[in-house]
Parts: sequence; C-alpha cells; structure tokens
Amino acid sequence: MGTGPFLLLASLEGMVMAAVLALTAVGLSLTFGVMRVVNVAHGEFFMLGAVLAWVVAQAVPSAPLGFVAALILCPLVVGAVAALADTAILKRLNYDPEATIVATIGISYILQQGALSFFGPDARAVEAPFSLRLQFPWFGYSGYKLFVVVAAGLVLLAVWLFMTRSRAGLVMRATQVDRNTARAFGINVDRVYAGTFALGAALAAVAAVLIVPIQQAHYLMGHDPLLLSFIVVIIGGLGSIRGTLIAALLIGLSDGIISMFFTPTLAKIVATLAVALVLVFRPQGLFGARA
Repeated sequence: MGTGPFLLLASLEGMVMAAVLALTAVGLSLTFGVMRVVNVAHGEFFMLGAVLAWVVAQAVPSAPLGFVAALILCPLVVGAVAALADTAILKRLNYDPEATIVATIGISYILQQGALSFFGPDARAVEAPFSLRLQFPWFGYSGYKLFVVVAAGLVLLAVWLFMTRSRAGLVMRATQVDRNTARAFGINVDRVYAGTFALGAALAAVAAVLIVPIQQAHYLMGHDPLLLSFIVVIIGGLGSIRGTLIAALLIGLSDGIISMFFTPTLAKIVATLAVALVLVFRPQGLFGARA
C-alpha cells in the first residue's frame, strides 16, 4: 500500500479530531469572547460530559437509545453545573480576570476529584450507537467516526445561526462589545454571562459524548482537550469563532497526518511551536481583532 492510502487515513483521523476539537474550542472561545474569562475548568466540563455519557449508557439498555439520551441529557446537566458555578463563584468575583483564573482552577479540581470519587479511577468504554464500517479499496473505516464529523458540523452550524440570527445571540454579542452599555440598555448581563458559561460547557460536553465511543471515559481525560483548545483559540484569535474553526481544522489535520507518518509527540511539538510563532508575530491571533 502506497503513501496515498495512508494519507487518506491520516486525513480522516485528523478530520475526526478537528471536529471534536472545534466543538470544544468554540465553547472556550465563546466564554472568553463574551465574558473575558479564561476558563481553566473547560477540560473538566469535557470530562464530566464523557463520564455522564457512560452513566447514561449504563442506565439505558439499548446502545442507540443510550447514545441519544446522553447526547441530550449530558450537555444539559453540564451546562447547568456551569451556570451554577458562574452564579455561585465567578459572579461574586465580579469576573475579575486574575481571580476567575484561580477560581476556574479550583472548579476544575473539584470536578476532577468528584469524578474520581463517584466514578472511580478506571477508564470506562461506551458502546457506539451503530457499528457500520465503510470499506475503501485499501482499508475499512468506522462509519461512526464520519458521523462524528457530520454531527459536529451540524452543531457548529446551529451555534453560528444562534449567534448571528437569534435575539439571544444578538444580546450576547452586544454584551461582548460593552457590558456597561448593554446593562444601560436593560440587558441582564449576569444572566447573559451565566448562559454563555453554560453554553460553552455544554458544547464541550457534546464533543465528549461524541468522542467517548471512540476513546474511553476517564477522570483525567480533560487535560488534552483543554490544552489543544487553548492552542486553537490562541492561533485562531481570542473570541473569534471563525478563527477558532479554521485553527481547529489546521491543528486536527496536522495532528492526524504527523501522528501517522511520524509520532504523536512531534504533532504536539508542531502545535506548540505554531502557538509560539503566532504569539511572537501576531499576538491577537490569525483572525483576532487588534487590541
């Protein structure tokens, strides 16, 4: 088998990673863009979504029904936890940038240790909702992985429509521009911030539910999504959804191809080097607005 089939396989794997990474990173980008909060707990919201997906899958005997139930319930539960954290902690800190970083670090430890206590230290597998396998001339490929790409694309499209076409999205963008002016026009900024924090966490949970049949649910699985999401958001531009999507595609495809032909470690080195270059030559990111 020549290089072409390997490149195709690597690109497919990269697309799956890019799709999941885009969902996770868009949630992080929304949180920073609207609230100016660097959410260090974002990876643990991802982990919580995966853990809850396993819990739901165990409670529902049918794999397809369990997956659908997890895809609906887990983002709602994680979003509710995030909204509670925002109201109980971040709001009381008046969203001070330094204080919220420390606070979200504390939230991440609470979530991680809570998952360890109730879920245990073992990795748990979640069955995919279907086992379709597509046969290429050179290899077979999981139909579920392609479903992940399509599903992530549809969710991202829904987020874009929500932000650009709905009244709630308009309110969020108005608050992003100037929260004091938005408050003067009667916008409940505290409710907008709680909703934004919940939406960002819910998107991470959707990504986790989609990926957990491919990986496994584990209480430490939030580290890599958090790191890669920060890489994507920095490269794309803080608060820029378009930049986040493009950066996620670039990082996902490069990771898949480099990991296939070289090593996964080299892929992470290249991504980190890309962040360093962006910070040196274009600190606002590829598509971020200059401060």
